[in-house]
Amino acid sequence: MTEKKPWHGVIVASALPFTEDLAVDYDRFADHVRFLGENGCDGIAPNGSLGEYQNLTAEERAKVIEVAVDAAPEGFSVMAGCGAYGALESLRWAEQAAEAGADCVMLLPPNTYRANREQVKHHYATVAQAGLPIVGYNNPIDTKVDLVPDLIAEIHDAGHMVGVKEFTGDPRRIYQIQELAPNIDILIGTDDSVLEVGIAGAVGWVAGYPNAIPQSTVELYRLSTSGNVQDLERAKVIYRDLHKLLRWDTKTEFVESIKLSMDVLGLYGGPSRPPRLPLPQQVADQIIADTREAAAKGYDK
Repeated sequence: MTEKKPWHGVIVASALPFTEDLAVDYDRFADHVRFLGENGCDGIAPNGSLGEYQNLTAEERAKVIEVAVDAAPEGFSVMAGCGAYGALESLRWAEQAAEAGADCVMLLPPNTYRANREQVKHHYATVAQAGLPIVGYNNPIDTKVDLVPDLIAEIHDAGHMVGVKEFTGDPRRIYQIQELAPNIDILIGTDDSVLEVGIAGAVGWVAGYPNAIPQSTVELYRLSTSGNVQDLERAKVIYRDLHKLLRWDTKTEFVESIKLSMDVLGLYGGPSRPPRLPLPQQVADQIIADTREAAAKGYDK
């Protein structure tokens, strides 16, 4: 049995609640952290893209981490997002996370422009100076930088990456990463690849939809990663039932989608800050329908 690390299990990429006038609602956020812990999740990843970190002031961004750490129940991890345009800014956010008491950080490659291999390696080496374990985040769709398997292996071998959140949606990559870096931890990065990446050997999931349905998604994760073939039959049933909903996690409007699903289920999702605006009615109607369909099948918690 692998020792459970702070980045193992279901780590929720948290949505961030705003008031109607778009101020950060820290009290609601603290409640949400506790809610996730009470419903079986293993940790939270604040200040990721789902948490709209790009639209926060420096003061707000720092306080989000502090509130998450303060609200976290015993044994509930905080994996702070420290994505930024450059290494020095990411290092500052990693140092702030360490000072606030976070357990580890999640780090995108530099995303000012399409950085080359040496620049990417330098980025991870720089942020490692903060002393917290780093989970890499590969999202080439948004960052235009692809952490390909052999680059991940180089960064891991240098001691600058303990795990990787794989967001390409291609489970075939997992096997190559494991061949080149057998000791790195794989974290599921897209909600609609839980079963495939779970079977491939994931030990964690940086997850979006547990914001809305934590118990159902935690069950799906546990069954998909248990290593017990019998569990896969039940996992496939849940996965098929939820897949239509989980796919919204990989759409451009994933933030608004997950917040809307939360609202539909009686939680507080609330508005997003610009440039995100209210969803077109046709899109909103589909998300509402998909959420209600999942709830009608018993996946409402």
